[in-house]
Amino acid sequence: MAINEDHNWKFAQCFGDKGDSDDVTEADIISTVEFDQTGDYLATGDKGGRVVLFERNDTKKGVEYRFHTEFQSHEAEFDYLKSLEIEEKINKIKWCKRQNSAHFLLSANDKTIKLWKVFEKSLKVVAENNLGDGPIAPTAGLRVPKLAHHDTIIAAVPRRVYANAHTYHINSISINSDSETYISADDLRVNLWNLDISDQSFNIVDIKPANMEELTEVITAAEFHPQQCNMFMYSSSKGTIKLCDMREAALCDQYAKGLEAPEDPANRSFFSEIIQSVSDIKFSHDGRYILSRDYLTLKIWDINMDSQPVQTIDIHDELRSKLCDLYENDCIFDKFECAFSGDDSHVMTGSYSNTFHLYDREGKSDIALQADKSAFKAKRLGSAKNKMALSRGPGKTNSMMLGGEGIDFNRKILHASWHPHENTIAVAATNNLFIFTDKQQ
Repeated sequence: MAINEDHNWKFAQCFGDKGDSDDVTEADIISTVEFDQTGDYLATGDKGGRVVLFERNDTKKGVEYRFHTEFQSHEAEFDYLKSLEIEEKINKIKWCKRQNSAHFLLSANDKTIKLWKVFEKSLKVVAENNLGDGPIAPTAGLRVPKLAHHDTIIAAVPRRVYANAHTYHINSISINSDSETYISADDLRVNLWNLDISDQSFNIVDIKPANMEELTEVITAAEFHPQQCNMFMYSSSKGTIKLCDMREAALCDQYAKGLEAPEDPANRSFFSEIIQSVSDIKFSHDGRYILSRDYLTLKIWDINMDSQPVQTIDIHDELRSKLCDLYENDCIFDKFECAFSGDDSHVMTGSYSNTFHLYDREGKSDIALQADKSAFKAKRLGSAKNKMALSRGPGKTNSMMLGGEGIDFNRKILHASWHPHENTIAVAATNNLFIFTDKQQ
């Protein structure tokens, strides 16, 4: 595939450790990134259970994001019944549609989902009182204490805690278009919740076999249709995507439509079942198309044509010959996310050596960008060499793609989010949050 180096995408901002030290603590590694529906706010969650929010700020230099607030969403817990430690790592964050001046968002770790309210809170202090040095004279009027504005802070409080509904690790949460319900998915079940009810959920998909030895697949992701509140989809480790209609039955075991790409027998190998597992799925904003990511490819599906994907894009096909090594170092189990652009004309997904790729819908153009610390130096020193490193596509002097050699498998772009209305992308690279923008906009 031709690499498009004639583009206007540029590194814009970075949050996180800007030093050259590689001693990153596990708790600081970003585990999820999510724009809200307006694009004015951006949230990240990390392995330490923290949620950090950023706010859009229009300046003379242009649009930039600045720190808004940070709070501890989840703490490490211990399940005494199963003798199991529950990590505080944030798996997913989803913003609720804004109804008033406050923000509401869902955050989930492996077992528990929380609904947070984030709002501005005014701090007031007593400015006047009637406490003098001596007794108050009878003729003196009674002075009532007065409160004066002291400061405004951003407060975050948990409004609901949705717990004890998942036996296995939660991999997805998705808010319905009705803004009243949401789904959460683990390896074997999908649950339907009402945002106002935290102690009850409805199990709408259950693929757990009567005998666990007969288990052949697990659920890997789930998402609501963006417009039809009765439709949702989930993907599996067998490479299938199931579309379900909640109007048909209370338990959606009989899916309305199944999407599955037939495998090329020539590529069949011991690792086939692993690499065909779908790691992420997204609806296009109009709900017509589905984007799915497995280990080596991106697939674009038309929900009206379930026989095969309308487009299959090879992400790092040169790794096909390296699957044995990738199995040994566990990279073959990496779960890359994917995303549509705001106008659904482009798609995005991550790769290794902190690179990520942008493709047009037909898969004809490939823009490869690198979220790297050289971006700081390029900004600071104005180094042309370092600026080139940001937009260089595989195939030139970049050794990471030459036969799969030189790839840094420890630096990978797993989590990213595309602004809903603009060509702005937020990318998580270890403990750093990079923001890239298209200067044409």
